[in-house]
Amino acid sequence: AIPVRSSRLPLLSDAMTAPAHLYPLIRNCEISRLCSTVCYCHHRHLCCLSSHFAHSHFRCAPQKKFAALCRPKEDFNYFFHTRDYASTPQRFYLTPPQVNSILKANEYSFKVPEFDGKNVSSVLGFDSNQLPANAPIEDRRSAATCLQTRGMLLGVFDGHAGCACAQAVSERLFYYIAVSLLPHETLLEIENAVESGRALLPILQWHKHPNDYFSKEASKLYFNSLRTYWQELIDLNSGETTDVKEALINAFKRLDNDISLEAQVGDPNSFLNYLVLRVAFSGATACVAHVDGVDLHVANTGDSRAMLGVQEEDGSWSALNLSYDHNAQNEREVERVKTEHPKAEEKSLVKQDRLLGLLMPFRAFGDVKFKWSIELQKRVVESGPDQLNDNEYTKFIPPNYHTPPYLTAEPEVIYHRLRPQDKFLVLATDGLWETMHRQDVARIVGEYLTGVHHQEPIAIGGYKVTLGQMHGLLAERRARFSSVFEDQNAATHLIRHAVGNNEFGTVDHERLSKMLSLPEELARMYRDDMTIIVVQFNSHMIGACQNEEL
Repeated sequence: AIPVRSSRLPLLSDAMTAPAHLYPLIRNCEISRLCSTVCYCHHRHLCCLSSHFAHSHFRCAPQKKFAALCRPKEDFNYFFHTRDYASTPQRFYLTPPQVNSILKANEYSFKVPEFDGKNVSSVLGFDSNQLPANAPIEDRRSAATCLQTRGMLLGVFDGHAGCACAQAVSERLFYYIAVSLLPHETLLEIENAVESGRALLPILQWHKHPNDYFSKEASKLYFNSLRTYWQELIDLNSGETTDVKEALINAFKRLDNDISLEAQVGDPNSFLNYLVLRVAFSGATACVAHVDGVDLHVANTGDSRAMLGVQEEDGSWSALNLSYDHNAQNEREVERVKTEHPKAEEKSLVKQDRLLGLLMPFRAFGDVKFKWSIELQKRVVESGPDQLNDNEYTKFIPPNYHTPPYLTAEPEVIYHRLRPQDKFLVLATDGLWETMHRQDVARIVGEYLTGVHHQEPIAIGGYKVTLGQMHGLLAERRARFSSVFEDQNAATHLIRHAVGNNEFGTVDHERLSKMLSLPEELARMYRDDMTIIVVQFNSHMIGACQNEEL
């Protein structure tokens, strides 16, 4: 039941699902040169799932029992050099239109409508995009305007051990947040409408790319869980104004609790029963922003990030972090985990920079293997469908598993009051941050939005550059501003740089073409799924609000 990765790299004709004409560079000696120029994505490697969880990355360290299934990084060079290639190199790269077709396939833009020629919102609009590395992509994104309260919600979700949990969270979390923010009278009105069979007040206006789908089969189940939540909010009414930070925390925790409960209870419908189990046993991190006027709240669970782009008085760009990674690199997070468990477990809680030696993020939705007791896990797996019971991963109990839960979905919420110099917000999964520093992200997006990059001198960063190389850099920049290279979406522009940047900080078309030509079984070795939302702020409106308060 467990797919074993082949001990050799398959020929393109053996395994390709995409058109073979896109990948001739993999043949004819190109692969060995490619491997020396691209960065290896080092931290996710576990192929211990059944075919139902195929192509997933649990972000876990390989265990001895799965050693035959997991190839260490050092083995890949061996794979690359065991294949005989044609002796005559034949170079072929994707053309610029082909590159653009790949980069722009999932891009989406939304502009906030103006009223009487004026934009009264602090948000001008946003651009978003996704570039898959996994097949299917495990990242998700969401954006919506709150209709019964004020503000806009935007979020990115990074799935692991499959896309099921990220998909569910991307569909459901914003409804939980919106309900948490509703006043008591509105909750009563909605409940009365359901009771009497009347049409419900719309809560959210979604802004979705056609590829961002909803699960129609689970809609009734999801609605019933949400209704139970707002009924409890009605019963617990305190009469106090809802605090945004508290609403965000409650929504995250309640959704994760419902995901767990739905998996325990099961469903008479076999499809739904398997779906809720897949959602619970997979996992997802989430980074969500709520923007209401000049009030910006960021709720983060896991290792996706939010970053504010700030324009300084001299026109330069700086980055302001609005989230912190919940992993072993965050000392406060490590201490939090240690304080929640007996001192006798201190040495086994974090091993090889992973929770219990397995999981990279220390906070996530789903991942019930790190939350349920051993007894509950065994009961659910044994009574579940055959697909679950036959899966080695779901039956595997983490080592040193004594005092669960070890994992939480509770977010860390950061508040920021927007200023006129705060020009944009970037929400992105860790696929971006693994390849680019936040300062470079701020500069690239800032220059893109202002058009300054047309006049900026080329920085060579201390490298010795020949006259021919400088000529090539200047020619590349001139070509970049032709219509075929010009991006109309800030997230697409950022992905282009993240994947194609060379050592000089400019996009190298040859490198970009190579990276986008990798077949799916190779792409994940070099980069992760990448999901980006760039929110552009209305500085005039924010400045006017600031002046009114003076």
